Amino acid sequence: MTVINNPTLVAELTDLYLKYEDALCHNKLDILNELFWNAPEVVRFGITENLYGGDEISKFRANRPDFKIDREIYNLKVVVLGQDSAAITLEFRRIIDGVERRGRQSQMWFRLPEGWKVVSAHVSLLPI
Repeated sequence: MTVINNPTLVAELTDLYLKYEDALCHNKLDILNELFWNAPEVVRFGITENLYGGDEISKFRANRPDFKIDREIYNLKVVVLGQDSAAITLEFRRIIDGVERRGRQSQMWFRLPEGWKVVSAHVSLLPI
């Protein structure tokens, strides 16, 4: 029987997500690359871009300006399905060009031999 939301795994993945969030907000490329699966199958749909494969995602991040993202996350949900897969979703608020924007983010994580990795990600902004 598949165990849903094993508390130990929920805590582990919550910690990993918060590590990701810190890396994202402070442009820590090594950590961002470490947490994403480096494979051609990984997908990241961003606000303005669709990226396919670990190399494309890594190149995109390397070409962004070195900046700090200041955002507030809320409604963080971690749903662990069995021992090796999880869905992490959240909403966020941030100021872009002087305007408060709200967005949402979803990630699918899978436990590989080298550890938990993001295998699919989506970020979008809600209309103003």
